[in-house]
Amino acid sequence: MDESKIKGISVIKLNQISDLKGSVLHMIKSSSPEFKNFGECYLSEINYNFIKGWKLHSKQTQNISVPLGIIKMVLYDNRKDSTTHKNLLEIILGRPDNYFRVTIPPGVIYSFKCLSKPNALLVNCTDIEHDPAESFIISLNENNIPFTWDNHHN
Repeated sequence: MDESKIKGISVIKLNQISDLKGSVLHMIKSSSPEFKNFGECYLSEINYNFIKGWKLHSKQTQNISVPLGIIKMVLYDNRKDSTTHKNLLEIILGRPDNYFRVTIPPGVIYSFKCLSKPNALLVNCTDIEHDPAESFIISLNENNIPFTWDNHHN
């Protein structure tokens, strides 16, 4: 995976401390270079073979990891002033092998599909609270995004 395909995207391998009683999964610290500010942290459940997105934020930065299940995330650089404008990046996220934190700057469109049964759980720690005025949902059939989800449920 080459996160340099989209300027401002970072993909950081996260620490997993395994124990017979259960694992401790790191996500983000205030000392992490990608951490800007705390806005909110939420969990999003994605059912098997379903897709969420496309989503676009004009101001909010996302910090996403997947502690349970597996998802495929697709990112598209929609920023006209970006050196990676119109680039696409596909990432598989989930444990144990792909436990990463993906930082998504404003202006990058993203969507994800659950690949694991029965579902996956995504954690998102954002730098500002949710504001409907800066958050946009885009149709999965958007012609300007050069990616088509196979057999999608939306």
